[in-house]
Amino acid sequence: MGEELSMLVNMRSKLAIEDIRLKEINDFLTDPNNKIINDLLEVVEKYGGPEEINRKARESGSLDNLMHLLKERNSPYLKDLEWLIEQRDSGAFISVDEYRKKILGTEVEDMDFREDYAITLEISACQYFDAFMTQARQAIENQELMPGRFIRVRRMKEQEEDDDLLAMAVAMQILGVSWCETLDTKGTDGSNIHLGGPETITGYFGGVGQPNDYPIKWVDEFLYYYTNYGVKQVLNVNPGTIFLAYLVHKLGIDMEFKISVYMGNDNPFAVFWTLMAARLFSREDGSTSLIGFNFSNSVNNWTIELSSEIRNALGLEDFVRFEHHILETWKSIVIQPYDRRDELLEITTKVKNISAKHEGAEIEVDSKREHPTDILDYFRSRKEIEEKGEMPYMLQNYLDKHEAINNTARALTEKGLSFIAAPNLHHREE
Repeated sequence: MGEELSMLVNMRSKLAIEDIRLKEINDFLTDPNNKIINDLLEVVEKYGGPEEINRKARESGSLDNLMHLLKERNSPYLKDLEWLIEQRDSGAFISVDEYRKKILGTEVEDMDFREDYAITLEISACQYFDAFMTQARQAIENQELMPGRFIRVRRMKEQEEDDDLLAMAVAMQILGVSWCETLDTKGTDGSNIHLGGPETITGYFGGVGQPNDYPIKWVDEFLYYYTNYGVKQVLNVNPGTIFLAYLVHKLGIDMEFKISVYMGNDNPFAVFWTLMAARLFSREDGSTSLIGFNFSNSVNNWTIELSSEIRNALGLEDFVRFEHHILETWKSIVIQPYDRRDELLEITTKVKNISAKHEGAEIEVDSKREHPTDILDYFRSRKEIEEKGEMPYMLQNYLDKHEAINNTARALTEKGLSFIAAPNLHHREE
């Protein structure tokens, strides 16, 4: 027994990273002749350096500035946003306390909700501002909850041109929620000349799609939207752009990113690799640009619990949110039926800082739709969808996800568990 223990101790000690290896990495990063780092520094310098970049982003992303831009463009969305502000300020949306009473009745008085384990209600993808407004009006009419987190995958240039980007940036601030945009240099824009869409989908496995100089283009695109619109958080799908996002933040630029489900963090070892890099390149205060990441759809609660232990050991529990798909689109991403709500209810009191992501509708709803949720719809232009008369389908799909979010909130509430909905709308003092 003693020999076996000694052998284990000896093997374990061999895993420690030697100081000389860390020195080699630091020497490489700080080498003035390092081209890949020089390329990054050049694009940062192009926008004025970290302090100027952050200043521009704060100014451009302020609510006053964004509303001013909408007024200048005579945007039809301005009245909707002014209405949304009025509804927020008048308390038109149901509060969390009211919601709990609605669900539990007098039983709510005996419930002790664990707010420190609150689940963030997350919806994906919120592609169109008009669909968002339909959702908001329905939430008021039916006393429903708006999500606490929104994921967006619409083409950036397209939504910049029709004011969706501006309107959603304002709306997210009105609600007080976190949201994530997806840059156009995400790898499906022709960056890989050998790949061309669904017919070559296997070529994208493993995060392929941002080859050669595209990571620098990705940083350039981020800095454009950050400095012009204050877009702070973006999706990340590639090891190269993830690495650069760590470095951009370490340089002093206040960017955030989340890692996509497509990266395949499907086991504790992959999670450790991801979080280890985040910790190595964190700032002196421990903060990191990695604000969250999606697990692979194949993870079970065992992996999530072990990942939580890893996150805690690295001091990242408050910084990095675990984003877990509760429902997925009916088509083009997973074998259906896919429903992880019961597993979520089991793990809620064991793992902090986790979000329940709703990418699809309830199984019994989605399976019967003429046009069920489809992940490939995210990669279509609005023009194509409208020309085919399919925008009503997109709206219905989105409202179905909204219903699923509220079903999750109900399930959590019935078990005395907590959630985070849109803070400025629902989490107000009575």
